[in-house]
Amino acid sequence: MAGGVGTKTSSPIDGLLNSAPVGGYQIRVAMLCAVIAMIDGFDTQAIAFVAPVIGREWAITPDKLGLIFAAGLFGIMVGQILLGPLADRYGRRPVIIGCTALFGVLSLATAAVDDWQMLLLLRFLTGIGLGGATPNLITLTCEVAPPRSRGTMITAMFAGFPLGAALGGYISSMLIPAFGWQSVFVLGGVIPLVLLLVLFPMLPESPHFLHAKGHNPAALDRILDKILGRDRPETPPASTGEQAAPKASFAALFDNGLGSVTLLLWVAYFCSLLMIYFLMSWLPTVARQSGLALNTAIISAVFLNLGGAIGGIALGRVADSFGAFRTLAVGFAIAGISLAGIGLVGNQATLLMALAFVAGLFTIGGQTAMNAATSQIYPAHVRATGLGTALAVGRAGSIAGPWIGGLLLASDWSLSAIFTVVAMPAALTVIISILLSRRLAR
Repeated sequence: MAGGVGTKTSSPIDGLLNSAPVGGYQIRVAMLCAVIAMIDGFDTQAIAFVAPVIGREWAITPDKLGLIFAAGLFGIMVGQILLGPLADRYGRRPVIIGCTALFGVLSLATAAVDDWQMLLLLRFLTGIGLGGATPNLITLTCEVAPPRSRGTMITAMFAGFPLGAALGGYISSMLIPAFGWQSVFVLGGVIPLVLLLVLFPMLPESPHFLHAKGHNPAALDRILDKILGRDRPETPPASTGEQAAPKASFAALFDNGLGSVTLLLWVAYFCSLLMIYFLMSWLPTVARQSGLALNTAIISAVFLNLGGAIGGIALGRVADSFGAFRTLAVGFAIAGISLAGIGLVGNQATLLMALAFVAGLFTIGGQTAMNAATSQIYPAHVRATGLGTALAVGRAGSIAGPWIGGLLLASDWSLSAIFTVVAMPAALTVIISILLSRRLAR
């Protein structure tokens, strides 16, 4: 990848993976991760689908809805802070499986609540599971892929997140009128619990993790045989650097010249996720208040997330050719313009859908491409920590976005003013992307 996030071989495992084409085993692992990401996207977005209904049924004001949105996102932040380092110590596989079980059970429990305080608590706890899964899905996909193809494989895999949210919106628009808002959480709980039956036998551990730890060489050999074939080169011993520093450390995110990069990434993640989760949380409610029918309001979120799914893949491909952060600079400039435009369309459904699609293309899609770039900046022994920490810092933005949106709506700001304010972080993300492109190109 040009522009600083490259495909240079950084470990013996990278050298082996880069010696062969992408095969069926790697694609299968990426597809399993994509399915989990789809469910993660659906469960994360579920509260926005039901918000217009429970807001009316329970007489919840916008500021309280903002707190409920923020509670789930705060839980995601906690999960990313705690479970990224846990995966660097104990493995990607057990954390992914455990998180999938956690958010499945808690989603089912959410269907039984009857007051906003308990809903807030369960959204927080569900968020811990959702947040713990995200960085490890990206990390596992990164670590089974050959370095030259990582950007494309990661963005294609994580397109599952907005695709799950988009499909969830379409399904929810039919479920809620027929079976009530509770049906959304029932579906969001049953699917991940059933998926566990597939994950236990089929989801592997990361070859990078096994190589760095060195305590299960037989498992590492089995995975490499499946990826490269039995006639592959012999598995190399772990390098001195890997053996000396196998444990996750937050301090390592600032070693070897990474300090300024880490800080810039944190600000970029904050700005990006503020815009994304403002849109994901409030777009259906704003569309409903503008006079659109409930199913049309929910479909606006479908277009937002569909744009994100397509944008992640498209931007990943462009980034592999022209540089990740140069691509992101252009993308977030377009994102800011489309965000400001949403506040001007009123109840013009067609124009709203078009702008929501473009906003999703360059905000959600841009975030997916940023995840792929970030996963290749850090060495393997702190990769999940680095990505999880960036996402966790970004979650402060994802909490601020819905909360600020609720306050502004409750204060009777005009929609044009609200969306103009929320578009401002896009300008800062453009500047940071340019700085990162130049810093990583040195």
